[in-house]
Amino acid sequence: MHPQTVAFTAGETGAWRILSCTAVTGPALGAAPRLAVTAASAAPEGVWTLTGVTSNTRYATRAEAATLAARQEGLGRPAATRAALIPIRKSAAWWALAQDERRAVFEERSHHTAIGLDYLPQVARRLHHCRDIGGPFDFLTWFEYAPADAEAFEHMVSRLRATEEWHYVEAEVDLRLERV
Repeated sequence: MHPQTVAFTAGETGAWRILSCTAVTGPALGAAPRLAVTAASAAPEGVWTLTGVTSNTRYATRAEAATLAARQEGLGRPAATRAALIPIRKSAAWWALAQDERRAVFEERSHHTAIGLDYLPQVARRLHHCRDIGGPFDFLTWFEYAPADAEAFEHMVSRLRATEEWHYVEAEVDLRLERV
């Protein structure tokens, strides 16, 4: 995977209509009618812009990464007219853990990858890292799915939020979108 720097800009323009923007924990983001998803260098003016970088898969074993790659379909599927952007910031306690300790919480006890696999290929996702580029969040997770799979998406998010891993989340905003 070649790293991509992606900007999510809320404002008056963009291919996605913002249906809701909810602060799950921590501060809210400003209201806007649309969301543009662009290369960071092409980000339009807006109410707010969150920028993240795609990167290599982390916390996954080779077998888990291969299973994810085999099951996941790409973004931009014509039927996937619904999306969610979920920015997350984890606590200092999370980042104080060693890599193997984070892996144990993430997968061995919270089963993050296993939960996600239950919803593939219906829900496509891409993770953007932003902790190291100075953003207000550590991760920006982008999901796309068909309207018929909205209930499955809600179930997946509910399962993830019920895990031990989510005890380390100190800021989370949940945006739901529809392609226009």
